[in-house]
Amino acid sequence: MKKVLVLVAAAALLSAVPARAAEWKGKIDDSMCKGKHGAGEHDAKKMTDSECAKACINDHGAKYVFVGEGDKVYKIANQDFADLKAHAGHTVTIEGTMKDDAITVSKISMAPPAAKKK
Repeated sequence: MKKVLVLVAAAALLSAVPARAAEWKGKIDDSMCKGKHGAGEHDAKKMTDSECAKACINDHGAKYVFVGEGDKVYKIANQDFADLKAHAGHTVTIEGTMKDDAITVSKISMAPPAAKKK
């Protein structure tokens, strides 16, 4: 009986540990395009990735998503996070916590530009 109580107590402690913050590099995008913006999807209007993401979210009910390495798409749990709109379509570094396949964003910063090869 003592072993069972010890195991239950240990499991309770482990499950009570808050998720640790992590950092990811990728792109803030919309759940319709998921990083793959095509020509002509908005009445054949030529748009930047940022304009397309904002149009999909504002006009078509898409949600913000994060497209990470290998084009892995993650949901964003806190859709009302203030910097999402400003960084839609941008390559960024985000900080937050992940639970299942959803990230709760706590910070977004622009990723540094890629170094040019000589």
